[in-house]
Amino acid sequence: MTEGNFVDYVKMQVSSGNGGKGSMHLHREKYVPKGGPDGGDGGRGGHIIVRGNQNLWTLLGYKYKRHFKAGHGEHGSKNRSTGADGQDIFLEVPLGTVVRDSSTNKVLFEITEHGEEVIAAEGGKGGRGNWHFKSPTNQTPRYAQPGIPGEEKQLTLELKVLADVGLVGFPNAGKSTLLSVITSAKPKIADYEFTTLKPNLGIVKYRDYKSFVMADIPGIIEGAAEGKGLGHYFLRHIERNSILLFLIPADSNDISQEYQILLNELKRYNPELLDKNRLVAISKSDMLDDELIREMKVELDKDLLDTPYLFISSVSELGLNELKDQLWLLLND
Repeated sequence: MTEGNFVDYVKMQVSSGNGGKGSMHLHREKYVPKGGPDGGDGGRGGHIIVRGNQNLWTLLGYKYKRHFKAGHGEHGSKNRSTGADGQDIFLEVPLGTVVRDSSTNKVLFEITEHGEEVIAAEGGKGGRGNWHFKSPTNQTPRYAQPGIPGEEKQLTLELKVLADVGLVGFPNAGKSTLLSVITSAKPKIADYEFTTLKPNLGIVKYRDYKSFVMADIPGIIEGAAEGKGLGHYFLRHIERNSILLFLIPADSNDISQEYQILLNELKRYNPELLDKNRLVAISKSDMLDDELIREMKVELDKDLLDTPYLFISSVSELGLNELKDQLWLLLND
């Protein structure tokens, strides 16, 4: 999947169908001069239904078509015949999609399971025919109910990437390079910040035909929790990852400080993110010799406390097998 095809945020307008009118028909038949009321009910209007699909990874299908209208219910007819229901419209979305009301920004629901269906806009009920209203004192009612109008809504669909491992780090920390080395994903890689503007997903192959999904999240900057640098668009993808893999380059001025800044941004955005399992990987470690690594370990043991860490290099593939082992253990802890 190319970065340009990854769509994770769309707005749309949906309209459910109107209910059909009830019929005011009076029964007419040879030798039955006063057959009485027999008008049928109107059919209900079509629903707008959001359905989860595990085979989808993006909201690309709604990038260009953003207006959806369900069918209207048909009117009732004679012989108590009920009108046909309006055609429902199904909106297929990837798992992890949150649906909001655009006018209030309130979360209406979220789709997390394959085949899960939720009605986003309910079709109007059909009106009742005149036969419902007959009584001993009113044996030939000449009125029926009109159908109830459908709903019109402005919806916002927001995808939060579902992945086992999410890569967290500052821009240009080497996240895309790591993903390209240990998966078959082909993210854009360049020597400048914010090369990645949309999440990239890849499947990491492990031993004995096992695998797990890794997501390259666009780089976080200080102030992201307040929306700086598209922070909210990036941070929401971290919410659905089981493990957070913090990637900090070995040539950083202060590895521990960078880690604390990243943690602080996650805490300010959503404190629950700190409850996830975490692992720190010191990237670009092929620039370090053994003596420098030993010295850094002494400092990191003090500063990172109980957070596990390891040294890796995507270029020389240093420590990548150990990284997979640790991630697999955390996933199955």
